[in-house]
Amino acid sequence: MRRLLARFVDDECGATAIEYAIIAGGLSILIVTAVSGIGSTLSTKFDDVSSSLK
Repeated sequence: MRRLLARFVDDECGATAIEYAIIAGGLSILIVTAVSGIGSTLSTKFDDVSSSLK
């Protein structure tokens, strides 16, 4: 049992995949936040242009 537990603790097979998943998750949050901010700004600009044309 002791050997099995030690082998489990030393096993790093899935560590790289988990690290890449965390990085991808962080990047996706940044991208969604940036696109949302740009979308709000563009919407305001288009509303301003539309009002000035009327």
